[in-house]
Amino acid sequence: MVMTLYKGPIIDFVKSGGAIHHGSTGESADKNWVTGTIILLGSIFGWSSFFILQSFTLKKYPAKLSLTAWICFMGMVQGAGVSLVMVRDLSAWKLGWDSRFLAATYSGILCSGVAYYVQGIVIRQRGPVFVTSFSPLCMIITAAIGAIVLAEKVHLGSVLGAIIIVSGLYTVVWGKSRDGKNSETDEKSNGLQELPVANDARSISVDDGLDGADKIVNIPDSKSPFRTQ
Repeated sequence: MVMTLYKGPIIDFVKSGGAIHHGSTGESADKNWVTGTIILLGSIFGWSSFFILQSFTLKKYPAKLSLTAWICFMGMVQGAGVSLVMVRDLSAWKLGWDSRFLAATYSGILCSGVAYYVQGIVIRQRGPVFVTSFSPLCMIITAAIGAIVLAEKVHLGSVLGAIIIVSGLYTVVWGKSRDGKNSETDEKSNGLQELPVANDARSISVDDGLDGADKIVNIPDSKSPFRTQ
């Protein structure tokens, strides 16, 4: 939220003469802060809910490859439906041998297929909290690549947001590591069983032949100091 909503002064980490590519649309973008914030919060809520739903699904359907295929297929159907409603120009669906085709291929293979499969493996082993803690790193990587490759300006809000993200990530990973150690210690302590205590005396039933009932006679152990001769 800090990286997205707060800009602040420009910080030149990489000396270049590049300008902000979306500077012409800055005035119209400043008028939609409330709508953009609500949509951003909805996106974060939906993305978090997806990880929780995936963790519950993997418990009943542990086949990660076929689950990844279903996720990508349903995403394709939903994305195509929204695109047909929002974009009426059919020429937007045409892909040539250029950067658009490369971007679609990279997004489909790595960002969707490989990413969802790896997320399923990690969620299966470590839980959804461990996976979602690394999601904000994408914003840091995107900002760094944009500043280096595209010569975009880095604002103070991006730096502060990156510091908050790294601090939160380190805290979550540290807490999860301690949680794992504590659970292992509890399992070891609960797994310890008490040794059986041996009795010093043994008992047998003896029929005295008088009233037809058996009587219990205690026989001292051989190591007992009260051994009878």
